[in-house]
Amino acid sequence: MVESEAQGRLRGISPVSVVDIGSNSVRIVIYEGLSRAPTVLFNEKVLCGLGRGIAASGKMNEEGVERALRALKRFRALASQARSVTMHVLATAAAREASNGPAFIEAAEKILGIDVRVLTGREEALYSAYGIISGFHQPDGIAGDLGGGSLELIDIKDKTYGDGITLPLGGIRLSELSEGSLAKARNFAKKQVKKVTFLEKGRGRTFYAVGGTWRNIARLHMEINNYPLTMMQGYEIGFDEMMAFLDRIGADEEQKDPAWQAVSKNRRMLLPFGAIAMREVLSVMQPKTISFSAQGVREGLLYSLLSAEEQDQDPLLVAARQLALLRARSPKHAAEIAAWTGLMLRRFGIEETPEEARYRQAACLLADISWRAHPDFRGSQSLNVIAHSALTGITHPGRAFIALTNYYRYEGLRDDDHTDGLGTIATPALLERAKLLGGLLRVAYLFSASMPGIVGALDFLPAKDKEFDLELVVPEQHADFIGERVEGRLDQLAKLTGKKLTIATT
Repeated sequence: MVESEAQGRLRGISPVSVVDIGSNSVRIVIYEGLSRAPTVLFNEKVLCGLGRGIAASGKMNEEGVERALRALKRFRALASQARSVTMHVLATAAAREASNGPAFIEAAEKILGIDVRVLTGREEALYSAYGIISGFHQPDGIAGDLGGGSLELIDIKDKTYGDGITLPLGGIRLSELSEGSLAKARNFAKKQVKKVTFLEKGRGRTFYAVGGTWRNIARLHMEINNYPLTMMQGYEIGFDEMMAFLDRIGADEEQKDPAWQAVSKNRRMLLPFGAIAMREVLSVMQPKTISFSAQGVREGLLYSLLSAEEQDQDPLLVAARQLALLRARSPKHAAEIAAWTGLMLRRFGIEETPEEARYRQAACLLADISWRAHPDFRGSQSLNVIAHSALTGITHPGRAFIALTNYYRYEGLRDDDHTDGLGTIATPALLERAKLLGGLLRVAYLFSASMPGIVGALDFLPAKDKEFDLELVVPEQHADFIGERVEGRLDQLAKLTGKKLTIATT
């Protein structure tokens, strides 16, 4: 076991590397370790375009092969430098279909010193499914993973999945087969999509979009609409809006929009073909929502290596506990707060859904991760860190709720310029809940000095004094913690809830 000397790294796990040899890019991702919520230590890709020309020649182009092999030499060195104890190497459409694929794989194995696993189309679809299962809470729909050479489609329901199918609709392949003609590409894609017998079963469900080209379509949509949160994982677009947007992407005049600068030059030429592939799939499936995933085959592979017990863990709560362990003053106190607030919400007449309960627990686990910042900036830092953390198993409204909860916990139960953007993402119900939870956190953290052992003894009960609605009951042994500032925080909570609150000791 190789462990980092850094205190900001998790103990007891060792780095693991995944090399992904795709039709468009060759990438290495080095993860902190095998976990239900893996964190990226290092990430690098090289756009080699191995799949370019395969449609015409049946071979990977020599320049791309040379670039890929040079990249693999560097990747081996990077993995060693990062103290990676395990490396997994996957190759997809280009390597499995090109006539010079076996020779390339042999050369790659010599460089890396390990076997390269050339995935079949069905295996690629399976790992894509695992990637969605790993990154979304109880997914229900059809996942599509668009690479440079192929498109994999697979039906997913929670942790079960159907047989996947591979279509020759990768961005590079589609552009070459159609000779750059969008009309020809559309006709070809339409014929291919007809082969997918299970697409209509996705009607009214979710389409999970995986792959760099499709992520760039989402990034373009964010940019054009001035979306306030630039996180890809869980970004959602409704069916009608998505179809209209896909129609716009192929128009030459649209590419003059400054928003296109958000898309890398290497991806821009493939976006119209990626849009065609998605549109033909969606037109048959007719999902309710399109949800974009930052996770795919690589994360799916890691998920497959976990034990059944680890797979059953909630990735959102795992990640929140990890961040609390690394950055909170007291992870034990954070866990106490998570349990306590669940009881206290019921005291205020709030009944949570299971999804809302997950978000609340995560918000509490993350409530103290910015304590090292200057007090004047803890709120804004907490909001920024949470909004942009690599959390999975969460929607964008849920992410906004957690970030805003912790902003209110530091800055008070009011809105300002910092909350305007995320406030438009959270639902009205979640926004109201964030303020209530923030108010409870303001009381609990101040009362307990942010340390464990006290909060669990506090309770809100019907007030004995008829002038009040609820009283914060404090055990006699903790009565010395009552003071003006605690009473002030309680007054804030009272104004927010419309309930008359007081403090009583027992």
